[in-house]
Amino acid sequence: MSGVKPLSQDKLAPLNKWKLAKKSSSASAGARRQSAAKRQTAASFAFSDVYQAALSDEGPVRYCREDVATHALKRLRRGDFYPELVLDLHGLDKENTKLELSALLYTAHKEMIDCVAVVHGIGQGVLKRALPHYLIQHPHVMAFHQAPLEYGGQGALLVLVETREPPQKR
Repeated sequence: MSGVKPLSQDKLAPLNKWKLAKKSSSASAGARRQSAAKRQTAASFAFSDVYQAALSDEGPVRYCREDVATHALKRLRRGDFYPELVLDLHGLDKENTKLELSALLYTAHKEMIDCVAVVHGIGQGVLKRALPHYLIQHPHVMAFHQAPLEYGGQGALLVLVETREPPQKR
């Protein structure tokens, strides 16, 4: 190895380059945290445990908003709508269910997805009884019906989500 001349470094030292990358990533991380907080605020919706909607005790769980044609319920029952998103609530308590449900409905509305499935399971029926009352409160929920067997049957709901903003009043 005699006569070998070391090459001179003509670039930034690796340590300095790493510090610059860390500074720029920390600045962009702060911006990401702010935008994530804005998205979280926009996606959150306050569901009330006190609100109890008047739902029929006969037959499967179903609901249709007043301004939506009842034919939508029939199509949900038959399985004409294919759920593009599925939310599985197994193992969640009511508070986490509210957070996950509001995030699902926000995402479906934002991504223009008209049908989602919410799997609540059968178990002791706590979520099965609470979920319809939560869904009725949300402004983007047009209708929901107990899912057909291929999407979960008595342990799931198919939800029809409003995919466009209502026209603005002038």
